[in-house]
Amino acid sequence: MANLDTSTDTSPSAKPKEPGAIARFRDSDFYWKFTRSPVAMVSFTVTLILVLSAVFAPLIAPYDPFDPGSLNLMNGFSAPGVPNAFTGDEFFLGTDDQGRDVFSTILYGMRISLFVGFAAVMFALILGVTLGLIAGYIGGWTETIIMRIADIQLTFPSILVAMLIFGVAKGFTPVEYRDQMAIWVLIVAIGLSDWVQFARVVRGATLVERNKEYVQAAKLIGRRSPAIMLRHILPNVLSPVLVIATISLALAIIAEATLSFLGVGAPPTQPSLGTLIRIGQGFLFSGEWWILLFPAATLLTLALAVNLLGDWLRDALNPRLK
Repeated sequence: MANLDTSTDTSPSAKPKEPGAIARFRDSDFYWKFTRSPVAMVSFTVTLILVLSAVFAPLIAPYDPFDPGSLNLMNGFSAPGVPNAFTGDEFFLGTDDQGRDVFSTILYGMRISLFVGFAAVMFALILGVTLGLIAGYIGGWTETIIMRIADIQLTFPSILVAMLIFGVAKGFTPVEYRDQMAIWVLIVAIGLSDWVQFARVVRGATLVERNKEYVQAAKLIGRRSPAIMLRHILPNVLSPVLVIATISLALAIIAEATLSFLGVGAPPTQPSLGTLIRIGQGFLFSGEWWILLFPAATLLTLALAVNLLGDWLRDALNPRLK
C-alpha cells in the first residue's frame, strides 16, 4: 500500500490570505455598533445625501440661481408647485423675490455653508491640536500662556468672538476685495473662535501620554521633540479630536448661518443658507412663507444630522463604554 504524504505544505503560497481593509472594517466593533444604531445610520445617510447634493449642485440644480441672464423677474414669488400666473413656469419649491428657484438656491447656498463649516473646523483643529500638543508636552510657561489665553477666550461667547474677529479682519481688507475675501475672513473668524476645545482636550491627553514608556524610549534613542509629538503622541490623541471635529462641524455651520443672518457673513453675491434665511425672513408675514421655510428646514436638518452623528461617535469611541 502506498504511503500517504501527510507532510504540511509550508510554502508561502499555502499561507492564508490576510483579510482586506474592507473585511477588517466589517468585522470591527465600530461597524457592528453602527449597524445596530438606527440613529447613527439615519443621521449618516441624511448627512451624506445633503453633502453630495451640495457637492453636485451644478448637476442637480435645475437652474443656476447666480446667473443673472437666466433669471426672469416675472417668475418672482411663485408658490411651490403652482404655475406662475405670467410665465406659466412651475417650480418645485417656489421662487424668491428675484425669480430664483428656491430649490437651486438651497443647493448652492448649502455648498457655501458646508465649505465654510469644513474649512473653519479644519483650521480650528490644526491650530488647537498644535497648541495643545505644545502645551502638554513642553509645559512650563509655554503651557501657562497658551491655556490662560484659552481660558480668557472661553469667558466670551464664541459667536461674539467670531463677530469681533470678522469685523477687525474686514476692516483691514481693502474695500474692493471685501466681497471676494468675505468667505475666507469668515472661515478664519469661526476657526479662531473654536480652537480652544481642541487645545484643551489634546493638552490633557498629551499630559498622560508624555509619561508613558514609548515616549521615554523615543527620547533615549535621540528623537527630537517635534518628531515625538507628531509621530508618537499625536496618533494616540486623535480619537477624541475626531469626535470634537464632527460636533464642531454642526456648530460651525450654525455659526456661519448666524453671522450671515446678521449681515456680517457671506456676501449677497455668494449667499449661504444663513443669507437665504435672512432674505426670506423679510417676506414671512407677506405670505411668501416658502422663501424662509425651506432654507431654514434644510439648515435645521443638516445641523441636527451632523450633531446626532457626532454624539454617536462620542459614545462609540468612548473606551469606558466598551
